[in-house]
Amino acid sequence: MTRLLGAILAGGQARRFGSDKAQALYQGERLIDRVAAALAAQCDGVVVCGRDEPGFACIPDWPETGLGPLGGLAAALRHAEALGFNHVLSAGVDVPDLPRDLATSLAGEGAAIVESQPVVGLWPVEAAPLLDAFLEGGGRSLYRFADHVGARRVELPRALMNVNFPEDLV
Repeated sequence: MTRLLGAILAGGQARRFGSDKAQALYQGERLIDRVAAALAAQCDGVVVCGRDEPGFACIPDWPETGLGPLGGLAAALRHAEALGFNHVLSAGVDVPDLPRDLATSLAGEGAAIVESQPVVGLWPVEAAPLLDAFLEGGGRSLYRFADHVGARRVELPRALMNVNFPEDLV
């Protein structure tokens, strides 16, 4: 049986945004709540990576903070493996329009990322040691890691939002 862990990668500094993206509102809801609802609709559990957020199961980035989305993904993969999940469905806290069938769209052999949003991806837990080695070797690019593990790049029927500035929410 396949068990899927949803992981909200939320450890960024939001420098371009100017304030905490997770708390920003889009269509009357906080970004973190929108992402969590979309992941919960298709996953067996959801965690927030890289920050403490009341009301959510939270895990710190691994092996340390400051590694960008890869630190959150590494934490999620390790957490998923320890709890018996098979895959991690990752998404940034700044992608408030995730489709509720995202996991199905990305399903297939190995890892997969959304072409325009590499932080949105489906990762087998077997990728955890590969990501650990990639980070130990100084790797920090999500695209490079995706290429390193042969992740498929999937184009969705419509482009996903990417909230970088407050005006992106209008």
